[in-house]
Amino acid sequence: MASLEAQAAALADDIAYNAHDIDDGLRAGLFTLDALLAVPWLAALIGEIEGRHPGLEEGRKIHELSRRVITCFVEDALAETAARLKADRIETVGDACRAGRAIVAFSADMAGAERDIKTFLFQRMYRHPQVNQMRADADRIVRALYSAYAGRPQEATAFWRARGEKVGLERAAAEYVAGMTDRFALNEYRRLFDPSARLG
Repeated sequence: MASLEAQAAALADDIAYNAHDIDDGLRAGLFTLDALLAVPWLAALIGEIEGRHPGLEEGRKIHELSRRVITCFVEDALAETAARLKADRIETVGDACRAGRAIVAFSADMAGAERDIKTFLFQRMYRHPQVNQMRADADRIVRALYSAYAGRPQEATAFWRARGEKVGLERAAAEYVAGMTDRFALNEYRRLFDPSARLG
């Protein structure tokens, strides 16, 4: 069983990704607040927000939804973890390792809500045609940059050319591309191949 710290980190990642992906998807226009009503737990939160703040502008509604998603998941995880610590009589690290189940966890209801959110995001965001196009463009750019640097090391900086002499051109090219920000990679692609290239 993973350590309690690892369990907490994994849960925190799930909370952050879900909240931010909902926010990003809404702001990018990949789906609407109305579409989120298909997820019962989110529909209830949206109903609470609209009931408390009628006529709230959409941007503020999205912000409030993200805030409440994070708060609800964190509060649930804290309560469920406390209940499991007590029920399983966890007092030491060894006790936690021998528990046979995750101690830092969501309640059954919240775990179900989290699965529903992930299912929605998978269908409506992660596999959205616009996202798929950006992924394909990014893949093409990364492959082209790798090939350029591995085949023409003079295109890379002096540091990466020297690194290629130590570890091999292919490895150095892979490391160089892997360390690039999205913006830098796109600018390098424009410099080397197509000045008008863009993602999406």
